[in-house]
Amino acid sequence: MNAEQRKAWNEDHKHLTAMILIPNEHKESVSLLLRLRAQLYAAEGEANGPFGYEDLLLKDTREETMRCYPVQSPDTRNSIVWHLWHSARIEDITMNMLVAGTGQVLDTDGMPQELNIRFLHSGNEMTEEEMTELSAEIGIEGLLAYRRAVGRRTNEIITSLEPGQFRQKVDPGRIKAVREQGAVTEKAGWLTDYWSGKTIGGLMLMPATRHNFVHLNKAMRIKSKLQRRR
Repeated sequence: MNAEQRKAWNEDHKHLTAMILIPNEHKESVSLLLRLRAQLYAAEGEANGPFGYEDLLLKDTREETMRCYPVQSPDTRNSIVWHLWHSARIEDITMNMLVAGTGQVLDTDGMPQELNIRFLHSGNEMTEEEMTELSAEIGIEGLLAYRRAVGRRTNEIITSLEPGQFRQKVDPGRIKAVREQGAVTEKAGWLTDYWSGKTIGGLMLMPATRHNFVHLNKAMRIKSKLQRRR
């Protein structure tokens, strides 16, 4: 995304924010929500598919650039792979456990092995040593497959929602399950407290859209800075 496209995305997101809790606007909200999300993901090999923000991030990006940690960027020290993994983990947890009340995509057979890391939580409050380990060891192909599987599953959840459901508050029992299953660490308990005050529509506005957008922006700035050094 160039600056003009990012500005347009933000304007559309403001429009979504204004209408997502209005039941009579449900159909339009779903349509815009899916369109905003489509702009963030790769085209997944479709010959005439849209060229998404993920495509731009990955285009001509070396593995060493993806894994570089720590980075010297104004708003992050974290690696590109961490930003992709963390945003996918947050989306997986919130959309599946909190919105749909189902198991995570991470629980799919073979997914943890493909990721090749021991971390099963959201990635918040990680130590320097843990960040170094994840950045060096995560399987990049597994990571991209996980991210795209999470994206597809979220779209299924979105299209299954009925008018009025965006207004519903997050079920406290589902928040409890997130804590009990270790999807969020005890040290990052502030995150589940934050989610507890959200509606389903609120989760769509942040983890399912803007959170992903923010981390792609950070990853793109890292890529640009590292490439300028070469």
